[in-house]
Amino acid sequence: MQCHRDSATLGAMDAALDPILTRFRSISPACDYWTLRVVATREERLAVRQDVPEPVARSQGLGAMVTVVDDGGVGYGATCDLTADGLRRAADEARDWARLSARLTLADGAPLPRLGGSGHYASPVADPWDDVPAADMLAWLAATASRLRAGEQIVDWATALYHRAQQVLLADADGHTIEQEFSWIAPTLRAVASDGTMAESRTVGGANAVRQGGLEQLDALGFPDQADRVGEEALALLAAPPCPNGVTDLLLMPSQMVLQIHESIGHPLELDRILGDERNYAGTSFVTPEMFGSYRYGSELLNVTFDPQRPEQAISYGWDDDGTPAEHLHLIRDGILQRPLGGTLSQARSGLPGTANSRACDWNRPPIDRMANLNVEPGTTPFSELVKGIEYGVLMDTNRSWSIDDSRNKFQFGCEFGRVIRYGEVGEVVRDCNYRGVSADFWRNLAAVGDADSFEILGVLNCGKGEPNQAVFVGHASPACLFSGVDVFSETS
Repeated sequence: MQCHRDSATLGAMDAALDPILTRFRSISPACDYWTLRVVATREERLAVRQDVPEPVARSQGLGAMVTVVDDGGVGYGATCDLTADGLRRAADEARDWARLSARLTLADGAPLPRLGGSGHYASPVADPWDDVPAADMLAWLAATASRLRAGEQIVDWATALYHRAQQVLLADADGHTIEQEFSWIAPTLRAVASDGTMAESRTVGGANAVRQGGLEQLDALGFPDQADRVGEEALALLAAPPCPNGVTDLLLMPSQMVLQIHESIGHPLELDRILGDERNYAGTSFVTPEMFGSYRYGSELLNVTFDPQRPEQAISYGWDDDGTPAEHLHLIRDGILQRPLGGTLSQARSGLPGTANSRACDWNRPPIDRMANLNVEPGTTPFSELVKGIEYGVLMDTNRSWSIDDSRNKFQFGCEFGRVIRYGEVGEVVRDCNYRGVSADFWRNLAAVGDADSFEILGVLNCGKGEPNQAVFVGHASPACLFSGVDVFSETS
């Protein structure tokens, strides 16, 4: 595994986590096994809206989660009181819950997650966030925002930069210690145009673009170079006709593929959801355990990987929050379903292979099965050839709305921006672009996959799941993809 260390990753935060571990070891509970996960987080958001700088938002967090395995049960205790007394209370609470839960455990004697060793991982950072003063960033955001106002009909325009730095220390009763350091960057460009009766938005970034690293990642996320285009396309949408209705070819750009992968591959393949854990909250899955190894999820062009080893992608890491080493694996190969997104505990419960994707959103939540970096691998078709192969169809870009049933099967998604394609040529802009389908059929209609030149590394900032809720980052990457026989429509045509 290629791991990186860069002292600039966390900048000024650099919380002292080792003394917390030393303190905990001195009062650690008598039990079969324990882990301590300490998380330190620092966040900052700067924004300019309508040429006015918004108040800088800053936050910090530091706390610990104690997990205890005892008498066949598992219990948790979380605390932000990191004194010896506070840690002892959390450990006692975790041990009490472990003993109470022993007779109700879902694992039923299965081996529980244990750290297999020690190590270190860090996001590679070339241009650290802390090297640029906030005043300079705000001036840069203001200059970028002014480019969004491409005409008088632009009624709202905004730019923003968000940064999160995090340290995670995971240790266990056997003396193992895993240290991981992360840095994330997420930009936003947004313009809203209105003619008094209708409003149209164009966005780059926002909730669907996040990368690991420092300010050097902004160019790859289209910031600030796409500011002019965003404003111009918002205006173009005001004058555009509605998206045509009918069953036709659909060319999805990577910014929309993010949502398509997330909702109709990622969530259905989460193993705890397949096992029923989320049924009363976020839903179940149309996927069943018997499908793995034989089910045709998509056409033979569909290859989907769990890839935690692409350093610039949002959820690359060395180990998940159970301490399982992360590795690159195929979930779908040549269209055939291979394995689910399930951590060690879900694998033990189901008897299925899985991935190192047991993740927690912060120190006050236990790990559960979550997507990490989930990617559609590039094919061999240049983007120009994707377009040339379309006699009639619609290109759609940037998610605007989504709706999907609780088994993550039937869906309806909307996009900000569209263009009609006729006889291999990209034509006029269209607005109010929507499409619908069924996951089990949609991916089988994958007709062509773009090559590496159209492959984009993006992500999601706000994936929610679990009780109590956990909102986490997710990484997605994809080329442009062509689907045949898709029901596209406009609600206004």
